Amino acid sequence: MIELFISALVTFFVVIDPPGCIPIYAGLTRGASGTQHRVMAIRAITTATLILFIFAAFGEKLLHALGVGLDAFRIAGGIMLFLIALEMVFEKRTQRRENRVRALNETQEIEDVSIFPMAIPMIAGPGAIASVMLLMARSDGLWESLIVLGAMGVVLLLLLIGLLLSRPLMNLLGDKIEAAVTRILGVVLAALAAQFVVDGLKASFATTDSLVLLQGLADTLVRGYA
Repeated sequence: MIELFISALVTFFVVIDPPGCIPIYAGLTRGASGTQHRVMAIRAITTATLILFIFAAFGEKLLHALGVGLDAFRIAGGIMLFLIALEMVFEKRTQRRENRVRALNETQEIEDVSIFPMAIPMIAGPGAIASVMLLMARSDGLWESLIVLGAMGVVLLLLLIGLLLSRPLMNLLGDKIEAAVTRILGVVLAALAAQFVVDGLKASFATTDSLVLLQGLADTLVRGYA
């Protein structure tokens, strides 16, 4: 149980990326009043939590309705998370977010950024949705599912605190520390993504049909060389 909680906690922390979201939120809300700053932070976290909970509860049923197996989703999700990890390591993800910030800051009015781009896609983005579905699919029973949801809740709570304190935190830490933390988290995410792909491949080739196919292929090769 403890290992599952730590694994889920690290996965959500890396994918949701609070160290990357906090400076972006500080930039998006520059010029907003203290009340606006707090309200948008709470709304962003609430909306993202609702979206992730919906996919956690009904994501597996959605896959079955689409005719997609969990093993195939593990492989696809792992590949997608690996691409996100590469963007984090090479700062492509940060550059894309900064471009979005500059585009929004071109307007003089203080826009409500809680839903877009904060809740979607920065917090509850494709990586977070894929992660919660993968972890829920790997959970065995109610308690393990609650542990996964609890780990997600802890990360979202930490992110809420970070968003509320984003202005003083940015003054304290600066951009260089944030960039270093993001790159380290990118390496961790790459390893987690590779594990998802390995688990999906193992489960796929462990099925009876796959074993029969591999056995037939091996027999064909043996006869060909004989």
